[in-house]
Amino acid sequence: MGQTAESRWTGYYNAQHNRALRPIFVDALAHFAASSLVTQPRQAIDLGCGDGTETLALLENNWQVLAIDQQAEAIRRVQAKVPVNYQTRLETRVGAFEELILPPADFIYAGYSLPFCAPTHFASLWAKIVTALPIGGRFAGQLFGNHDSWTSDPTMNFHTAEQAKQRFGQFELESWQEVEEDGNAFSGPKHWHIFHIIARKTAS
Repeated sequence: MGQTAESRWTGYYNAQHNRALRPIFVDALAHFAASSLVTQPRQAIDLGCGDGTETLALLENNWQVLAIDQQAEAIRRVQAKVPVNYQTRLETRVGAFEELILPPADFIYAGYSLPFCAPTHFASLWAKIVTALPIGGRFAGQLFGNHDSWTSDPTMNFHTAEQAKQRFGQFELESWQEVEEDGNAFSGPKHWHIFHIIARKTAS
């Protein structure tokens, strides 16, 4: 009998224990650090927060954070990881992508989470992300490309490079990296096709 979705995610979180911050996240924070005269604390959304590594880093850097994940196990791990003295700046939610209501945020980080939104809901989710960000706000995260070996999964969404860039018509692309290579996922060997993106909103 196969694993349940919950047990698969639990195994993934265990494998990610004590991992390093993702490079795209570190680079995005560096863009904010280069900005001047910005009121603190700023509001961030960690969309698909997983094990909470980036959520904790945001709190350590004086951000107000809304951590969201579809898996209750992820939120339990985030709450356990965050020290008591940071809890007043942390809000958590369990919810599916199609159910989300996003508040205004200066930074939305979606680390490897957006591809797991069903294609029928992605346009709506992306519109919510764009609306939540003010002029000058940033998005950082990944979209999966159309050559990725998981494209046969109908519950996930994928983009060509042109389609991915079209999502950012209201943004300045501060960092764009397309990676296509053979490698490994938690589930085993796979072919990766990923767009790593940092973008600053420039138009309403």
